[in-house]
Amino acid sequence: MFRAPGVVAYFSMEIALSPDIPTYCGGLGVLAGDTLRSAADLSLPLVAVTLLHRKGYFFQKLDSDGRQTEEVVYWKVEDFFQEMGGRGMIEVDGREVFLRAWKYTVKGRGARNVEVFLLDTDLPENDPMDRSLTDQLYGGEPIYRLAQEIVLGIGGIRMLRVLGYDNIRRYHLNEGHASLLTLELLDEEIRRLGETELSESALSAVRQKCVFTTHTPVSAGHDLFSINLAKQLLSPKNIRYIEQRFLQDGCLNMTHLALQNSHYVNGVAKQHGKVSRKMFVNYVIDSITNGVHATTWVCRPFAELFDRFITGWREDNASLRYAAGLPRAEIWNAHRSAKKALLDFIAERLGVALDLDAFTIGFARRVTAYKRPDLVFGDIERLRKIAKSTGKLQFIFGGKAHPHDRHGKELIEKIFAAAKHLSNDIKIVYLPNYDMHIASRLTAGVDLWLNNPQPPMEASGTSGMKAALNGVPSLSVLDGWWIEGCIEGITGWAIGNSNEISHDGHLAASHAEDLYNRLENTILPMYYNNANDYIQVMRSAIALNGSFFSTERMMFEYVLKAYY
Repeated sequence: MFRAPGVVAYFSMEIALSPDIPTYCGGLGVLAGDTLRSAADLSLPLVAVTLLHRKGYFFQKLDSDGRQTEEVVYWKVEDFFQEMGGRGMIEVDGREVFLRAWKYTVKGRGARNVEVFLLDTDLPENDPMDRSLTDQLYGGEPIYRLAQEIVLGIGGIRMLRVLGYDNIRRYHLNEGHASLLTLELLDEEIRRLGETELSESALSAVRQKCVFTTHTPVSAGHDLFSINLAKQLLSPKNIRYIEQRFLQDGCLNMTHLALQNSHYVNGVAKQHGKVSRKMFVNYVIDSITNGVHATTWVCRPFAELFDRFITGWREDNASLRYAAGLPRAEIWNAHRSAKKALLDFIAERLGVALDLDAFTIGFARRVTAYKRPDLVFGDIERLRKIAKSTGKLQFIFGGKAHPHDRHGKELIEKIFAAAKHLSNDIKIVYLPNYDMHIASRLTAGVDLWLNNPQPPMEASGTSGMKAALNGVPSLSVLDGWWIEGCIEGITGWAIGNSNEISHDGHLAASHAEDLYNRLENTILPMYYNNANDYIQVMRSAIALNGSFFSTERMMFEYVLKAYY
């Protein structure tokens, strides 16, 4: 048990609390959920704030050609959360908007749990327009997004006060969506000092309280709002603070607002820290590499294996380094069990029978252009030749495209077209509505995890970490966490090198060629002809990557560097 003084308030627009609660859409939310689970395990004094998202992100439906349509997610809030007493109030577009909070308890191994408060504006006293502000995750136009960020940042602080949280030591902003909380803290500090205007004393006091984690080197991932929209929605007092100190190129830039008001800022991998320092040259930016919650993501066959050979791995994730001594036959049997469970799930869900003995590659991410899910299909005939000459090959894909991302949707259609073209030689399936349920099966059950984003756009990535915990090696571009995790031929394999940055087609062609060469000349021959060597890579993936890339280790770093 780790003991530390003071409460940390963790703010995130999305948190994956449970596979059955649709309050997340992807990596940011899953990381937030794993963070809270490890905080609870370590008995850290932490409270979390997010939005309720009554209609979730969306339910993905795919037709036979891969065309995506979106449906509302229906779920009963009362089945999962406890409504709290008391109401908060904020101003949005000159209107009073009332808030309530629902509580979810993340239970850890120790005596302390982590309470999560989900903000909800669906109250009869609110304007009908405002009742929907906490409905949709990442939905709507900029006016809706900014209103949501007012609810999260300003409303989140006020709701914590209503609930009795007055002694918070640190406020951790998980991405820039909650940056407006800094304006509310400034207002509190100005009043505490008995002042009426923004002062250096107030700014310094707020800065000492705030920690900011930036998650994306992609410009579209940094929320930017026009000052006219900000003036429409925010209070005159907050606009005065923004215009006096925080305007960025005439706009309200949420990332810069967080940067200016935080005493500690970090990227989410060593490489991402370097990229972020180049993007934001006037700020000191550290790095804390992401991790995953081991107990959540280790599948049952491997959990049972670890229980027999590695005592206390749940309480001390670093002890998974002893997986280096696990019997190869035990690793293979656990993997085959996980693989069979995945293929049985696919047969039940899609009515498609995949081959247990065929080398199976998994790829599942939010579907957008820079993640390049179609890279492996750059030369379909080359891929067909590899499968015919080297060994049976099959692919399992998953992931949602944002409803407004036309290019992302076209990429899904492209994968479906490739599947039809290769159907006689390579089986390719696409699992719709990718979520935690599917992710837990997929990252444990495939033989290889593929990841090939356009560098340097991968902030970290955590799916490969989940795979490593289950003995699944990665084949990945050297970006994000994989620069730290890849020991060539030991924990997996690299595509390209770590110094490649290009936005034209030449790098994609080079990466595709490298991907094919790795499969044809190294990975498939090892899998089919030297099984012991392949199992050794699986074993090293657990011992070297699974033992280190955990949210347990990550939270210790936040405690030491940022919280206390």
